[in-house]
Amino acid sequence: MQTEARIERFADQGRCVAHIDGRVVFVRFALPGELVHIELDEPHERKDRFWTGEVVDVLEPSSLRVSPPWPLAGPLAAGGGVGGADLVHVSLPGQLAWKSATITEQMRRMGHVAIDDVPVERIAGDEAAQGLHWRTRVEMVADDEGRPSMRRRGTHVRVPIDTMPLASSAALAVMGRQGLWDGRLEPGARIRVAVPEPRISQPEALQPDSGQLDAAGGDALLEAVGSNYAIQIEGTTVAGSDELRETTIVGGRRFFYRVDAGGFWQVHRRAPLVLPEHVLSLASQVMAGTEAPVVWDLFSGSGLFTLPLASCIPDARTLSVEGSAAAVRNARRNLADIGLEQDRCDVQIGDVAKVLKHTPRKLAHPDIVVLDPPRAGARKEVCSRIAAANPAAIIYIACDPTSLARDTATLTGLGYALADIHAFDIYPMTHHVETVALFTRENRA
Repeated sequence: MQTEARIERFADQGRCVAHIDGRVVFVRFALPGELVHIELDEPHERKDRFWTGEVVDVLEPSSLRVSPPWPLAGPLAAGGGVGGADLVHVSLPGQLAWKSATITEQMRRMGHVAIDDVPVERIAGDEAAQGLHWRTRVEMVADDEGRPSMRRRGTHVRVPIDTMPLASSAALAVMGRQGLWDGRLEPGARIRVAVPEPRISQPEALQPDSGQLDAAGGDALLEAVGSNYAIQIEGTTVAGSDELRETTIVGGRRFFYRVDAGGFWQVHRRAPLVLPEHVLSLASQVMAGTEAPVVWDLFSGSGLFTLPLASCIPDARTLSVEGSAAAVRNARRNLADIGLEQDRCDVQIGDVAKVLKHTPRKLAHPDIVVLDPPRAGARKEVCSRIAAANPAAIIYIACDPTSLARDTATLTGLGYALADIHAFDIYPMTHHVETVALFTRENRA
């Protein structure tokens, strides 16, 4: 069923809100103020509180609308629908405005905090690259002909692709050298490509506005990458290495990390630089003058935040907790590589809420807690255990504004106040956004 509607406002999940006959409709590929034709999703006559749909024609476009730089990720009606870039129709300034509005609305409505509009910072280089070529990890699936493809939304159709516009230039160079686009894969096979960003000056041959490489630029990137990449088919590394090396620079120091090729790492090529730098800055301000502070790093992965926190905060003693055995193994090795041994850095494996029930006595009362939970958030039990430990401050890194807002309501109810909030657009062309919130307890016993 198609219908006409006036789009009212931004919503979450890359959708906007309209009303049809008094019913809320969440619309994909729309922008506030536009008059559009909408194709309602089936079944559209159900009695749910809301319907969903997608733009098929724009009658009165917003000034924020642009032609999708990756048409395959655009609306179905325009031949798109592969997913992965649900804001591909929005200008870069419009994407920042959308994400700011989403965070601010969720924090006010669900977090119950009165805040100004939350600033969203664009990552250096993304404007020149037009919001493309930032992903260091890419996942695809082989189609029936053995070619890399992506599934069209709402179907089992696998659309073959011969490039990935969101992939970093280094990842594209590796995929080209390995002949990945030539196909010859087992139909239906899951494909994962991981290429750590080489921390070198970009060769002049790289054209960041287009992501295209001439021969010299491609060769320079391939030389910088070397064997530090992984192409995995159905979880098995068929080219490159099972263990990758990531590099970041925080507080003027260079840090090296061992990372499992199939494990989690911040996907934007510059996120491992930007996020730890911001977190360390906040932590250093809060901990100024505190002797031998105790730092908790929860949902700590391979130690992206643990290493700079333990190294750059004077005499810090850290407890990190992570559920992935591979990540914990790497975190311990990463800390040992820079001389931070168990007596100063206790790395524990397990469910965060359960581990915090039995915290070592010498680390039981943190001065500051850093947590980077999964998309579902920390949830009430973890927030309660953090508050019971009575830290002076909590730094919460969130990839989902709704989860952050829900946990904000919990933390404020436990005696913490939102002291600072800042967001980073480490997922251009998508509705996702990374937010860092600082909570403080004024009357700490």
